[in-house]
Amino acid sequence: MHELIVSPFLDSHLVLRPGQRNAIKISRGKYAQLQSAGLAGSCPDWLAGAVWRSWGMDVSGRPLGDFALLRAPSPLGYGRASYELNMGCNYACKHCYLGLKEFAGLDWPARERILTAMRDAGVLWLQLTGGEPMIDSLFGATYERAFDLGMMIEVLTNGSRLSSPAILGLLTSRPPHRVTLSVYGATEASYDGLTQRRGSYKSFIKGLTAAREAGIPLDLSVVITTDNAHEVDAMHAMAGRLGIRHRDYRNMSPTIYGGGESLPSQSLPHLTRPEPFTGCDAGHTSFHVDPHGRASICKVGREPSIALAEEGPEGLHRLGGIADQLLRRQGGCTGCTLSAMCGTCMPLAAKYRQAQAPLNRYCQHTERR
Repeated sequence: MHELIVSPFLDSHLVLRPGQRNAIKISRGKYAQLQSAGLAGSCPDWLAGAVWRSWGMDVSGRPLGDFALLRAPSPLGYGRASYELNMGCNYACKHCYLGLKEFAGLDWPARERILTAMRDAGVLWLQLTGGEPMIDSLFGATYERAFDLGMMIEVLTNGSRLSSPAILGLLTSRPPHRVTLSVYGATEASYDGLTQRRGSYKSFIKGLTAAREAGIPLDLSVVITTDNAHEVDAMHAMAGRLGIRHRDYRNMSPTIYGGGESLPSQSLPHLTRPEPFTGCDAGHTSFHVDPHGRASICKVGREPSIALAEEGPEGLHRLGGIADQLLRRQGGCTGCTLSAMCGTCMPLAAKYRQAQAPLNRYCQHTERR
């Protein structure tokens, strides 16, 4: 099993260690040197020195194949992807953007084809999400295969299964880049109220504690809704007390089907106006795959999509054109004089309009035009 990954990433070349946040950036020439030497070649002094300075790991004189996975360049040049293993979940959160939570996904051969296609497309950072990914019957196999293919993995989870010995064993033997836990409250009453599942707060605390004790790299995503808005300071204090990095999730989105049932959970005093949207890399250097193996530009702009398990990485050549079409100002936003100040991308704006959301949730205008 590899301890380091040497890989192209977009226009650069990196040396990474699973479970660690920092990276070593190397030149194209040094990457070519490692490629030429192959895994049977001895670790060059410059790499051994950089690895020691970064992680205190002694690889001097060892064959590269003993500790490193050397990834090949991809003509597609993607760097990141997210993979929604299953839309099913063991919670019923009021703010959930998935809407209908259907337990449906691909069998193992199809998943393996998808992961291989991601690797061949150049994906180095992979986000595993859901639903709740850890309740998926093939989570362990999917995670293990993605790791072995040389991807740096982030898992988005509610933490309810993090205390499982099988999960902990997997994450300690094949360390993730990070596990990001959603925080739904600082007390049992508000947490269980938002998830609509009794005992969810206790499961979260148990999973969080077990993961910290196991040394798994953690981040927290503090979800702020009407149910827990009075506990924002307490949630932040918890993250500070534990020494875990956190970020706030404040703006609730319509469901992926354009439904507005998630919007009443929005705590309006905490609604933030994002920076003006000037474009993104969706579809060009990153993409999303749903439980049925459909690749799209992102989690919001899901159609048109590509059947990745059937078409393989070659199908991704069409994603750039799809992205250019979806991200253009269109519909009710065509010709808007405030478009330069708008912080909402077009696929998300389309979902808000479909959900008949108030303009102040996503638009610079506060009155319907």
